[in-house]
Amino acid sequence: MNKIIPGQTIGIIGGGQLGRMMALAAKEAGFVVAVLDPGHNSPCGQVADIVIQAAFDDRDALKTLAEKSDVITYEFENIDAEALSWLSSIAHLPQGAELIRITQNRLLEKKMLEKADVPIAPYHVIEHEQEIYDIIESFGFPAVVKTLTGGYDGKGQVKLSSMDDIQEAQELVRKNGACVLESFISFDREISVIVHRNSRGESTTLPIAENIHVNHILHESIVPARIEHGVEKLAEKLAYQIADELKLVGTLAVEMFVTDSGEIWVNELAPRPHNSGHYSIEACQTSQFHQHIRAICNWPLKKTGLLKPAVMINLLGQHVKPAYEAISRHPDWSFHLYGKAEAKQNRKMGHITILTDDMKMTLKEVHESPIWKTT
Repeated sequence: MNKIIPGQTIGIIGGGQLGRMMALAAKEAGFVVAVLDPGHNSPCGQVADIVIQAAFDDRDALKTLAEKSDVITYEFENIDAEALSWLSSIAHLPQGAELIRITQNRLLEKKMLEKADVPIAPYHVIEHEQEIYDIIESFGFPAVVKTLTGGYDGKGQVKLSSMDDIQEAQELVRKNGACVLESFISFDREISVIVHRNSRGESTTLPIAENIHVNHILHESIVPARIEHGVEKLAEKLAYQIADELKLVGTLAVEMFVTDSGEIWVNELAPRPHNSGHYSIEACQTSQFHQHIRAICNWPLKKTGLLKPAVMINLLGQHVKPAYEAISRHPDWSFHLYGKAEAKQNRKMGHITILTDDMKMTLKEVHESPIWKTT
């Protein structure tokens, strides 16, 4: 396939912050950017050259995007897979629709991961609410019941620690239909490996991030992750196995659990740039967004080495005001705000990246900062 060259147009489905940062990387390289999003004045729309305001499954709007774009990508996975499949028949969509179809559905994702020969938590499909009672004793506590589709940031799941929790899990099945029952992995750390791959099969990974969540939302990513070298190499190997199984083009974030003994369990996938990779804008030879643009345009992939240890911390709605007040006190902090109009509670509004020579001291400074005292 021929390369997409500067001056041509990259279409982005989704106008959120990931689309915004993709667009900024694309425009640095001289591309024209078109975005499709239902919202007015979206974060990506603020920096794009062409804005199409319409629903993601609006086929007339998708056709317009196809007509204006030389290559199309997406910034999130909650897109109608059928509409995306249709779009791929009339436009150049190197990531295809199958990646979205698989990663939208936990059962399809698990079956693909099994085929890729990577370790995942034992699981069972729950078709009817009574099945939870029927199998939980042999399956064992603790466990987690998750919806097949639609869950994120802790939504769409119920942890089972004892029989007392089953009623809530049954309600989840009653409302959502078939769910997945998974063994709960007792982990020491959560990590993510972000892998990029172009259509020629060239692959790279970002330095591995160690992720810390608060209220099921990513709070901070520490890079390099505090894991043994052997664990790091195995995590990268598993990410490459998954990317090859999917014949990935673009970006894939692979979220993993690491146990005390150094075992790795693959948890979930995100078929796009990822919150835990934002640190790469300042800290790496190539950011996840620049590498994504190179991958979908079939350019050679660059090195992604870590220039300096870093910590990335999310700014939610409740953190924005104290973050503004902190700008003058922290000249070495990189503040990224996404251009969202309303700072709602727990809404991702931006992030801060700090490069450091002393991670311990930097984490202490972050944890003592008034910015994140309100959770």
